[in-house]
Amino acid sequence: MANSRFQAHVSKILVGLYVFSLILEPKIFALAGDEGAAAATNSSEGNAGVSPQSKDDYIGGNGGNNGIEVSQLCNTDLQTFLPPPYGNISRMVCKPIWNTFILRYLKREDHVMTIILSAIYTTGWVGMGFSKDGMMAGSSAMVGWFNRKGQARIKQFFLQGTRPSLVIAGKGELPLANVPPVVVIHGAMIYLAFQLKFENSIGRQPIILAFGTRYPHHLHLTHHDDKRTIMFDFSGGSSSVLQVSSREKKNHGALGVIGWGLILPVGAIVPRYFKHKDPLWYYLHAIIQLLGFVFGLATVLLGIQLYDKLNVKNANIDAHRGIGIFILVLSILQILAFFLRPKKESKIRRYWNWYHSWFGRIALFFGAINVVLGIQIGYAGNEWKIGYGFLLAIILLSVIVLEALYWMEKIGSEGHTFNIPDESNAMINVRVVFFQKSVLLTL
Repeated sequence: MANSRFQAHVSKILVGLYVFSLILEPKIFALAGDEGAAAATNSSEGNAGVSPQSKDDYIGGNGGNNGIEVSQLCNTDLQTFLPPPYGNISRMVCKPIWNTFILRYLKREDHVMTIILSAIYTTGWVGMGFSKDGMMAGSSAMVGWFNRKGQARIKQFFLQGTRPSLVIAGKGELPLANVPPVVVIHGAMIYLAFQLKFENSIGRQPIILAFGTRYPHHLHLTHHDDKRTIMFDFSGGSSSVLQVSSREKKNHGALGVIGWGLILPVGAIVPRYFKHKDPLWYYLHAIIQLLGFVFGLATVLLGIQLYDKLNVKNANIDAHRGIGIFILVLSILQILAFFLRPKKESKIRRYWNWYHSWFGRIALFFGAINVVLGIQIGYAGNEWKIGYGFLLAIILLSVIVLEALYWMEKIGSEGHTFNIPDESNAMINVRVVFFQKSVLLTL
């Protein structure tokens, strides 16, 4: 009897759990299987305990959503909770762009753009950055959050680097309009609203979306839990994911520094100061410069690949790209000159020497400029600046020392002939040889 009663109780519990699961099944499906439905459901129910930011889920600009889901996400009546002018704006373009991040925007003819970014919010902060090259470093972002006391905070930040200490509050290059930005929580959603006034109409723009679940401390943002960079077209409302990693940018910079900052300058030093080691200097010069050319070519090819991925218009990036291609052309001409090198007895050999020397110097000069420009536009950080500065200082110091020794040896090995009149007005030819020590004493 006891056993049968126990089985009856277990059966009732199992039946109850089954019925309960049937009741909860639609909501569980909405939360786990459909990010858009989760956003709409929680916004209406006010459930602030659901975290929308899943690294594996993505809502693209064209979306994996049907028309009903987009309508659920975008047809929220903003006027009921956003202050004017944000709540009074109609005909805004609304696009789900990533996870539960929804972007609303409206462009005016005077190039003023109203932007409202929303996402499901639990704790921490939510941000939207405008990047020049698709990278976080160098971008400016609007970040909103509610602190532990429930006070609203929205600030512009300048991302000087990737470390939290380099994210500076109250700074940035976003042209904020006179209308103050606002941040509001409505249901489970947080809304960041702000206006930007651009000088020209904005089209394709790299956008960085990020969030952190920890509260900012004294306006210092905590490290993001996840982020996504997209290329958003404000003219057509379409978006695509930018697959540009910081590793690719670092590889491009490292190849450039090694090739143009180290190998090619060393190869140029060899024929200038070691010609007395004939023919060793010739083979060293050819091998080193060929290796440097390979590094330079790899640098340009990787740079072109990065440029195509970014697909952005930036004056500094275009200048960096143009100088890089110019240097590559000079390098190719130097390689061709190696195969067209005339014999020593040829009358045009002196012109070939002049061409080969000066084209090489011009290439090295622009190579150094381009490395510095690349470090600047890439916001590479102080370690890159110090590293390349130290390398450049060593190269220049070596050249100065070798050049001084070169001229001392040249002066010391040459004689100076001049005439002295004797008592009978005859000229005596005297050859005086100055050695290095006597030259130094005279100077």
